[in-house]
Formats: sequence, C-alpha cells, structure tokens
Amino acid sequence: MATTEAQKPPSGAGLIFTKEQKILIALLAFLQFTIILDFMILAPLGAILMPALNITASQFGTVVSGYAISAAISGMLTAGFADKFDRKKLLMFFYVGFILGTLFCGLAPNYHMLLAARIVTGLFGGVIGSIVMAITTDVFPLQQRGRVMGYLQTAFAASQILGLPAGLYLSNQLGWHAPFIMIVIASAIAGVFLWIHMQPVTGHLALQTDKKAFVHLAHTIATPRYLLAFVTTSILSIGGFMLMPFSSAYTVHNLGISLDHLPMIYLVTGFASILIGPLVGKISDSFGNFNTFVFGSVVSIVIVLIYTHLGITPMPMVMLINATMFVGIFSRMIPSQTLMSAIPSPDSRGSFMSIGASLQQMAGGLGAILAGAIVVQEASGTMLHYDVIGYVMTALSVTAVVLMYFINKDVAKKSSGAIKLNPADAPAGH
Repeated sequence: MATTEAQKPPSGAGLIFTKEQKILIALLAFLQFTIILDFMILAPLGAILMPALNITASQFGTVVSGYAISAAISGMLTAGFADKFDRKKLLMFFYVGFILGTLFCGLAPNYHMLLAARIVTGLFGGVIGSIVMAITTDVFPLQQRGRVMGYLQTAFAASQILGLPAGLYLSNQLGWHAPFIMIVIASAIAGVFLWIHMQPVTGHLALQTDKKAFVHLAHTIATPRYLLAFVTTSILSIGGFMLMPFSSAYTVHNLGISLDHLPMIYLVTGFASILIGPLVGKISDSFGNFNTFVFGSVVSIVIVLIYTHLGITPMPMVMLINATMFVGIFSRMIPSQTLMSAIPSPDSRGSFMSIGASLQQMAGGLGAILAGAIVVQEASGTMLHYDVIGYVMTALSVTAVVLMYFINKDVAKKSSGAIKLNPADAPAGH
C-alpha cells in the first residue's frame, strides 16, 4: 500500500485515487468514526446524564472540558515525539489507550469517576486526530486533500446516522453507560482492521535533524509561519465547543423536541452530512479552499444566530436548520484543514499537527467552560442566555475569516515558490 512520503504520487498524477489510497481512506474514516462518536456522544446524552448523575450544567461542561484539556496536555507532550516513530505504530498505541479510556467511561458509577475516565480518554484519543492528519498529508498531495478531508468527514456523518441514534436508543433502554460500551466494541473492530491492513508510514523518518524530542518541539513552536496557524486553530475550536455541549438540552427544553425524537433529528442531519462532506471536498479542490471557507463562515453565522434565538419549533424546521448548520460547519472545517495541512514541512508535520491538536483541545475546553459559565438551566430545564453564545460565535467566526485570509496567502506564496523551484512538484490549482 502506498503509505510513505517516497511513494506518494507526483503532483498531477494522483488526481484519481488508486485502490490502495481508497483502502487507506476507508480505514482512517472507520477510525475517525469511533473517535468522533466518543467525543460527540456526551452532547446528546446531556439531557439524560445531568439528571441521572444529579449534576449542574457547569459540572457537565467540566466533564466535556476534562476530555479536551487532558487531550491538549497529551498533544503538547506528544509533539516532540510525533515525527520520531512510524506513524502506524504511534496511531495504534494511542488508539489502544483510547479504547481502554472509553471502557472506563462505560463502567463509571458516578460523576467523579466519569470525569476521571474522560480525562484518561482525552489523554489518548485527543492525539489521534493529529496523527490521522499527518498520515493524510504524508500520503496525499495537496490537490487531492480537499476530497480526502471530505471523505474523512463522512465519519462525522456516520456517527450522526448510525452512532448517535443507536447511542441514544441504548441509553434510553439500558442507561447512559451503554453507548460507551457500544463504542468500545466498534473501536476494537476498527483496531483489528487497522493492524492487519494498514502499512507503515515512515517516509518522514529520513528527514529528521533534531535528535532530541524537546529540541524538535521547541523548533516547531518557534517557527514564525506556524504561529498564525496555531492561533487560527484555537479561534475555530472555541466556537465549536461552545455550541455543542448543551445542544441536546437546548433542543429538548427550549425547542420543545422530546427525548424520543432526538435520534430522528440526528439521523436526518447525518444523512444530510454524508452528502455534504464529499461535495464540499470537491468544491474546495475546484474553487479554492479560502472561497469555500468564507462561504461556510457566512452560512454558519446566519444559521447560528437563528438557531440560538429559537423558541418552541416544529420538528421539520429543527431538522432543516440542523442540516443547514452542517453545510456551514463542513464548508469551514474541510477547507481549513486542507489549508493547515499545506503549512508544515514534512520533517515537522507530526509535531505541527500534535501542537495544533493540543491547542484545538485546549481552546475547546475553554469554550466548553465558557459556555457553562454563560448558560444557566432553570428548574424547568430551560436553557437561558443561549443567544449570547450565538453572538460570541459570530465574533469568533469573523475573526477566523480574517486570519484564514493571511494563511491562504501564505500557502499560495509557498505554492508559487514550489512552482519556480520545481513545477512538477508544485500543488496544482493553488
């Protein structure tokens, strides 16, 4: 299987995916499905978990942020070593730890044990996304990456279609522990397939110059052109984490949708997402990542402002708004990931991705804590001040567009330099 830097198809020759590339995309998407599902499952479980454990909205925000903060710490600690090992072995090590952490979540008897289990899960699971990004960037040239990112985001949609409705059904029937056990089983299957079918990814090892992990980490952090990307990643993450943790409670208590109907909302949204992801990836490759990102930002701002001001709303309208919201989310997520992947040099790619993931989780944890401080749940269950979150997210989205403009210019300049040095190796269409 073509999985090393040296085996990567030259620019202009890899526009159509090979069989080996398709297998790799499927494997990574399968893995992403389990990681995303584990991360997302808490949001829809919020309306069930808070009364079950007798915890406040602030405590629930702490559970969500516990995963994010521990993942941030793990990402920073891992960054110095991220380029020192075969990426497959690194991926498998953290994936096994993630499975064990999720198992502890499924066995947790109370709030404090659940918080501890989420911290353990975050220590391992929070790094996996950055390793997947590094593998994707190692294997696929820039002109393919928008489509690859789009296909990988089908894992997000699959978690909506298959995972969340199944998780909600199990939690309604067997209690909130059941979805975590379901994730453990799916993850174990994914781990076996990865171990058997994925080939080593080692092309970056020959490029290493820093012998000490701390020196490698310091060099990556000190690279000036990386700093803007790190700041932008943090800004993008804060907004997403603010809206997600209390979405199910808001849908139930403010929009008037019953718990029994929540799975159907996630099901419909998921089907829409599975169509949106690959389409946005193709559009990004064809019309430009920055243009797609601006479109997604505009859609997100409009829909978020509408969504956070809703009262009792008919279920079909809630489904339509949620589906449109994911058009905006994917139209920001996919092109931003593609542009970020073009920034680091091959020798520091893993370190760059790990630091970015660490900052993403740290910012996300901050966003969850901030949302928990803003939102207040009345005795009736109604979530107050949710509209404030909409205003904050709007400001963050506008800021992100400005920062992404400069990142896009940097990537274009880098691509232009590559064309002058070696036209055959330059990213096409940028």
